[in-house]
Amino acid sequence: MAESRLLVRSRSHMRIGVKMRLTLISDTHNRFPEVPEADILIHAGDGTMRGSMPELKDWAAWFKQQKLKFKHMLFISGNHDFGLEHFMKEGHEELVQELFYPAFYLRDSSINIEGVNFYGSPWQPRFCDWAFNADRGLDIKQYWDMIYRGTDVLISHGPPMGILDWVGKQRVGCADLLLTVQDIQPAVHAFGHIHGAYGSREIGQTKFFNASMVGEDYKLNPKHKPWVLDYDGKAFTEVSNAI
Repeated sequence: MAESRLLVRSRSHMRIGVKMRLTLISDTHNRFPEVPEADILIHAGDGTMRGSMPELKDWAAWFKQQKLKFKHMLFISGNHDFGLEHFMKEGHEELVQELFYPAFYLRDSSINIEGVNFYGSPWQPRFCDWAFNADRGLDIKQYWDMIYRGTDVLISHGPPMGILDWVGKQRVGCADLLLTVQDIQPAVHAFGHIHGAYGSREIGQTKFFNASMVGEDYKLNPKHKPWVLDYDGKAFTEVSNAI
């Protein structure tokens, strides 16, 4: 997908001093959680279990049901969303945008909303040949090299190495993604993929959010709440009472 630098305006709202509100979720896997209203909804991939067309249509229908709660909705693919990888390989990703409208699909591409730069990428280190897998090292690094400086909100499916990426006693995040994040220093990095590592951390200039909605049993976990952030034009702040 060619990089898209669209300029669109956010909704006006009554929150004093707040320019933009974000809701972050990921890994819903055919589940349809209640999400709090905001200006922008971000889904960091794995909306399905296998990415079949019926599943993709259900995911797209859920987005359409949210359109009155959000001015803009952004999403990427995850390793379970094979159908979206198929559209990419066949050169027909415009069909993804048609299916999911009014949600906006990012695949190694960006969008500018009210002066805030969002970049989305679905890739993760190879594991059992799931969708959007790439070998660690140069193979996956080529995708992270596409993320441009000036990205404010980075959306990836998988975590960077060492940050909200525990599976048992093993860290499974991407080392090359970590180096890129340390280099470009986005204000926010949203991801999922590792269901059991839901949580948030702030390191340096970046706030990291694992926004997986399901647990390791692939059921919605009531302790995994959507992350809600307010942006005042300078910094993003977590909203603790938004749900």
